[in-house]
Amino acid sequence: MHLVFVSSLVPVENPSSGFDIANRAVLDGLRALGHRVSVIGYLQPGQTQAPGGDMHLLGELEVTNAKVTTATKLRWLAKACLHRTTLSSAKMLEVSHKHVEALLRRLQPFDGIVLNSVQLPGAFAATFQKHKTIYVAHNVEAGSARENALTASGGLQRWLFSREARYLEKLERTLTQAASAIWTFAEADRFGFGRAVSSRATVLPLVTRWEQTESRAGKTPQYDLALIGTWSWQPNRIGLDWFLSDVVPLLPADMSIGIAGHLPEAPAMSHPGIRLLGRVPDARAFVESGAVLPLISRVGTGVQLKTIETFELGMPSVATRASLRGIGTLPGNCAVSDDPAEFARLLIEKVAQARAGNRQCLSGSVFHQAQKTRLLETLDEGLSRFGKPVVLSGVTFPRDEARQPAIKAAGTPYGLAAHEGGKSR
Repeated sequence: MHLVFVSSLVPVENPSSGFDIANRAVLDGLRALGHRVSVIGYLQPGQTQAPGGDMHLLGELEVTNAKVTTATKLRWLAKACLHRTTLSSAKMLEVSHKHVEALLRRLQPFDGIVLNSVQLPGAFAATFQKHKTIYVAHNVEAGSARENALTASGGLQRWLFSREARYLEKLERTLTQAASAIWTFAEADRFGFGRAVSSRATVLPLVTRWEQTESRAGKTPQYDLALIGTWSWQPNRIGLDWFLSDVVPLLPADMSIGIAGHLPEAPAMSHPGIRLLGRVPDARAFVESGAVLPLISRVGTGVQLKTIETFELGMPSVATRASLRGIGTLPGNCAVSDDPAEFARLLIEKVAQARAGNRQCLSGSVFHQAQKTRLLETLDEGLSRFGKPVVLSGVTFPRDEARQPAIKAAGTPYGLAAHEGGKSR
């Protein structure tokens, strides 16, 4: 098959964020099945596009709110209000519908389009849905936005997240109803877009890198605990704030805690062992420098890529239940708790074992191979659905006729809409 892979940010050579890792895994999987894949999307500044592909860049674009000026944010907000779409949708308006349509004409003939998350696909939904599509749902984005609204610190932030949720719900309804298949990264998300489309939704297992490499976790740890993430993304930040406010005060003063990743508006922290490291040159090397990895997700949907990476590396961990979304079988060196006191106690026990010489590391190769095998099977099954009729609410439409009821149901002005969900976390 010749497939077109549409993503707000194209897959990159060295993925580090959850969004980038998932992008690369899907692209590598499609190529491993022998398909030709043409990629459309923006390149984030400072990144290098993934090698060996047919890349069609829409330009360079910084989509992370924490990395742009206030003037840029206000410009995005003005565009969002003008076009009656999400704030993140406005980020995608650097190119026109005509530009995207012309690009698709140059790429023809192709068998179908893989729409990667709601961002760029939502921006040009009317254009993309003239063709057969598969929708890749990194999260139920409308649900995440609603959760963010509930935990927002101020009225303006609460209004922005609530507004985002309303438009996201419309876009996600449109993209899922018109898709031949829907790939999610967690079982719970299969039903997040309504029962009318759940029969076409399957869970897509992920790997953080296509080829498993030997873990370097046997070296002497630099930190007792190691955490890394894009803390400017609200669901990640909620987990970190919970860890810092509810768990860290219960940990011994001599415990060293390395926190990597950009942390805007760092909270006051009294624990003497905390080290804020910012961006690190090698994310995997940093992860392996910890004796134990706290997996601290509290809200959100979709799979936690840091959890998968931890299990691939065979590293010992203590995880909240939300961190284990999309994971079937847990390794023996992962303990689970949502209670702060119990979470702290488990960390203390595992760190004590590591200091005594028991690193508690396991081989992650079995987990990695099982994930990759299931990933390829799921991709192959989903691609086989291209060309089959789409069923909406129990009514079967021929493929071309199915798109128009789906678009009308959403009620979104696609001549103007654009969307970027900001999951470049």
